[in-house]
Amino acid sequence: MSNPMKVPLLDLKAQYASLKQELVAALLSVAESQAFIMGPDVKQFEEEVAQYCAIPHAISCASGSDALLLALMALEVKAGDEVICPSYTFFATAGAISRVGAVPVFADIDPATYNVSAATIRKALTRCTRLKAIIPVHLYGQSVDTPAIKEIADELKVPVIEDAAQAIGSQDVHGNMAGQIGAVGCFSFFPSKNLGGFGDGGLVATCSSDLAEKLRILRVHGSKPKYYHKVIGINSRLDTIQAAILSVKLKYLDLWTKSRQRNATMYDELFGAAGAQDSGVHLKQGALPLRTPLKPTGRARHIYNQYVVRVPASIRDNVREQLQKSGIATEVYYPVPLHLQDCFSMLGYKPGTLPESESAAQETIALPIYPELTQVQIQYVAETVVSILKSSAR
Repeated sequence: MSNPMKVPLLDLKAQYASLKQELVAALLSVAESQAFIMGPDVKQFEEEVAQYCAIPHAISCASGSDALLLALMALEVKAGDEVICPSYTFFATAGAISRVGAVPVFADIDPATYNVSAATIRKALTRCTRLKAIIPVHLYGQSVDTPAIKEIADELKVPVIEDAAQAIGSQDVHGNMAGQIGAVGCFSFFPSKNLGGFGDGGLVATCSSDLAEKLRILRVHGSKPKYYHKVIGINSRLDTIQAAILSVKLKYLDLWTKSRQRNATMYDELFGAAGAQDSGVHLKQGALPLRTPLKPTGRARHIYNQYVVRVPASIRDNVREQLQKSGIATEVYYPVPLHLQDCFSMLGYKPGTLPESESAAQETIALPIYPELTQVQIQYVAETVVSILKSSAR
């Protein structure tokens, strides 16, 4: 194909063009105020997110990674403590645990959802002797069954920290918003997120007034009042410029979510018509070796931060290469599960220890799903994927 259609993984310029007037006005307003650190826009944005997520307290910070770190610090997780988290997730989840001196205990995932479950967490408990917290991740914008995990945590008398970096606005099967059930919910506003800023940004949310106060103190070097320190914190504040930008974008978040859901439905239908099945069916079954995301059930709300499909490991990289040649950008989230990363080798995990995480790392591909995708682009992506898979089977 000499001039293939170009389909980027994400097109932030398209989003910016649609909001340019509002965003520029927000930037100029902050510039005029010169209140770049903890300006009034920060408090306004925190209040808006708290209302959106139906969580009483929202405390912004410098990044999603810092949100996790602050949560662990506020819950007094210390050196030698253990924290269960998925192995199949972005590095920051386990990185924050290690930064406070604690030990990540990796749990496997449910292959249908790519999330940890109550069952996989119970299995990970066999490695624990000093468990202090559990961090489930709402991966790809699909919520875990938070109440089921909270039940285990309550039995063990440890808190749940929800890593909702990819999941603002998602809901579990019971209708609970991401971040609502755990002791603390952690969010990221990295530019590629459904709600993304013009740089790094994060937020911690909690229903506890006491934890909220601790989090507010910890994000400003542990000081209250200014220059008086009873605890050691970190410097992690959301810039006023980022808060102003995010306030503009938050008004459109539900509209963008509906567009992502519409795009996912189109993919599902096109792939389904070609013989694909969802991730609840093993790859070895069925005619076309392609698995689409599991559809939400009950009151669940999938916000599709990513649309992740699954193909056999033996052809995954070739499929991506052929898609790239066809002008279609893809990504692998994540190619090496955390328990096999070099920096965690001292923990003693070996290949085969967490088989579902390892299989997902070798078989998944994220396709473009951003709201501004056109029907023509979606159809082109779907047809190209199906064509490549059928050619690979010959």
